[in-house]
Amino acid sequence: MHPMLNIAVRAARNAGQVIVKGFSNPDYVETTQKGQNDFVTNVDLDAENAVVNTIRKSYPEHTIIGEECGELLGSNPDYQWIIDPLDGTNNFVRGIPHFAVSIALRVKGRTEQAVVYDPIRDELFTASRGAGAQLNGYRIRAGKAKDLSNTLLATGFPFKQKHQLDAYLAMFKAMFVQCGDVRRAGAASLDLAYVAAGRVDGYWELGLKPWDSAAGSLIAREAGALVTDFVGGHNYERSGNVVCANPKVLKIMLATLREHLPESLAN
Repeated sequence: MHPMLNIAVRAARNAGQVIVKGFSNPDYVETTQKGQNDFVTNVDLDAENAVVNTIRKSYPEHTIIGEECGELLGSNPDYQWIIDPLDGTNNFVRGIPHFAVSIALRVKGRTEQAVVYDPIRDELFTASRGAGAQLNGYRIRAGKAKDLSNTLLATGFPFKQKHQLDAYLAMFKAMFVQCGDVRRAGAASLDLAYVAAGRVDGYWELGLKPWDSAAGSLIAREAGALVTDFVGGHNYERSGNVVCANPKVLKIMLATLREHLPESLAN
């Protein structure tokens, strides 16, 4: 395992311990609303501190960008850690056991290492660029579906961008009539990791933040999937609009999405 991936794994497991403790003691959890349909708990903050402290212990000069902490500048900006200490906070708050720690390392703008850790199931998805993707140390590959028939897709509702609801529902309907079924589980990092593991055949969502998709995207790509924006480009990190699947399924998904794509989502 790459030394920096090893540190990311250690950080994710340390955060996972914080999260599991909080999940088993709901009276300890304090929830604050950051914005419309956007919540943070003391467990998010404690888990983020666990990640930051673990990384800083080994790499004090690196920059860290987190959902809650913002940007913590280091003396070497070429190394950026992108972290979401608790992806799926709404699930966590409601006692739904589906959430993850997401950690990615970018070196000179390119994602090199990634970890998505589900502490409830103790499932550790990892990837190093060019070295494949693993689940608990075993190699994983994206599914082999050739079209959308009988596929299982994953998505996320635009709960923070409800002004895009009509466009999203048109996309959903067009996708749903072609595939076998659709899941909406509430943690983007795990949706991407599940594509990597072949558990779902494709995934799309709009309005994601970099910490939602950075780690899962590398894991999916290293498992043989492609990750693009809604027009098939590489602008998803800026736009937040993500599509992920194996090449054949992705081509069909993009064609389907394009038929219902408003101009506001086409860039």
